[in-house]
Amino acid sequence: MDLFSRSWTALRAVVADLADEDFARPSGCAGWLVRDLVCHLVIDAQDVLITLVTPTEAEPTRDAVTYWEVTATPPTGEDPLDALIVRLAAAYEEPWLLKFHLDDVGSAAGRAAELADPALRVSTRDEVLTAGDYLSAYVLEWTLHHLDLIAHLPDAAEPPAESLARSREMLEKIAGTAFPASFSDSDVLLVGTGRRAPTDAEAAELAQLASKLPLVLG
Repeated sequence: MDLFSRSWTALRAVVADLADEDFARPSGCAGWLVRDLVCHLVIDAQDVLITLVTPTEAEPTRDAVTYWEVTATPPTGEDPLDALIVRLAAAYEEPWLLKFHLDDVGSAAGRAAELADPALRVSTRDEVLTAGDYLSAYVLEWTLHHLDLIAHLPDAAEPPAESLARSREMLEKIAGTAFPASFSDSDVLLVGTGRRAPTDAEAAELAQLASKLPLVLG
């Protein structure tokens, strides 16, 4: 629960520090500018709020790792929902409006997470998780999108080290094997999820694991 708050706070802090011109830069998400990614974060924050107030008595069907649907096809930005995000982001017109909305809804999502009972069972996407597992899954979401946000912003702060380490641990569980120890946590996340291609040297170290990549999470 604490790591959810730290990763989410760090991500929102980077957005708060963005200059207006940064919103027109490309992000690490295919087909999305930084402004589109920030708009997506607003939707994510709304999803957190909705899920935490959707309790259920049913038994859990997923945990923090199995929450993720895994495919091998990276997004192109042409999916109808992805395209909708682009239109929504453009409707804000002024970057400060996006910052304000994310701060408003994002702060509420953060408070809701701090107040949530980790053992509470919640429903989302027709699945049931404990609130603790649901929020743990979002550590990976926040960390990946933090890397996406700063992909072309070399001076921006990186995700917290503990968020990177936990996200690597989850991705390795999803992959069913560990990545080479020589890979940094950031490299594991970027290469493992197809955000960048491995170098020849990295591909050689990955060996048979390379055939499983990318792990596209949805």
